[in-house]
Amino acid sequence: MEYKVEITVCLGSSCFSRKNRDIVSVLQEFIANNKLDSEVYLKGGHCFGKCSLGPIMIVNEDMYSDISPSKAVAIVKSYLNS
Repeated sequence: MEYKVEITVCLGSSCFSRKNRDIVSVLQEFIANNKLDSEVYLKGGHCFGKCSLGPIMIVNEDMYSDISPSKAVAIVKSYLNS
């Protein structure tokens, strides 16, 4: 299945200490509440090697750093609307 938006959130220890769990939870809730399961794929990934910039999220092939839960949702919305 091909998704419009593929999200990978870094699950490395540095991003974990910067509360990447909150980002994953908010994105899961956003996807479920908006019934986007067929359009958005969310997964965790190993360390991306950008620890000082975390939390890190990759959307499709674009990397985003210093992500907060609200930034994460805004970024995903921008991909859905493009």
